[in-house]
Amino acid sequence: MHQPQRPEDAAPAAPPRPGGARVLVVEDDPTVAEVVCGYLGRAGYAVDRAEDGPTALTRAAAHWPDLVVLDLMLPGMDGLEVCRRLRDRASVPVIMLTARGDEDDRVLGLEVGADDYVTKPFSPRELVLRVESVLRRTRPRGDLGPLAAAGLTVDRAARRAAKGGVELALTLREFDLLAFFLRHPGRAFSRADLMREVWGWDFGDLSTVTVHVRRLRGKVEDDPARPRLIRTVWGVGYRFDPEGPAERP
Repeated sequence: MHQPQRPEDAAPAAPPRPGGARVLVVEDDPTVAEVVCGYLGRAGYAVDRAEDGPTALTRAAAHWPDLVVLDLMLPGMDGLEVCRRLRDRASVPVIMLTARGDEDDRVLGLEVGADDYVTKPFSPRELVLRVESVLRRTRPRGDLGPLAAAGLTVDRAARRAAKGGVELALTLREFDLLAFFLRHPGRAFSRADLMREVWGWDFGDLSTVTVHVRRLRGKVEDDPARPRLIRTVWGVGYRFDPEGPAERP
């Protein structure tokens, strides 16, 4: 990680954020954990800290977090298993930290439900911005009406989605992606467009979008191998087509 200033040398702590957003930081490196917790605390978040998977699950059970910053490489129970167990209990946004540069490791984190990942070395300020971006999209707004198409329904205020009346278990980003597609049927969007509109970023690894589209297809398509709703537009990106025929495999 870059050589950030020590937490005690940083700017004075900000007042607590409205709603008391709680972030659980799961990191076994004490230096990294101290810096991350310090920056998040000074940004106004209530921060819990755990150094391993079992402790993280215990802390989460005692005080369910609004978001988890989770290191992939933990002793004993790794971050992927911690993420799976958290997801088994309830939906919670997860930002994965990884020291590995290999794309397969990043994709694994996204496949088990992480909403974002940050590769070490990273800037603590960038991590705080990522946390703010993810949490901002979990806060319901008063102007969000329901959406429906092709047997899919999305209640944006309650952040619930269903297919044929059966509720879907979607991650934060999967929900946002589905809602965006339903709001814009028939329009083709590039992966960069989707990253900007759904993730709120003007930069980032576009494979994040690819993985989330694949996961979303697995939950909303009758046959994910021949998607009918979320179609690939070759050379462009993706289009939501509620009336379209199935793609060829």
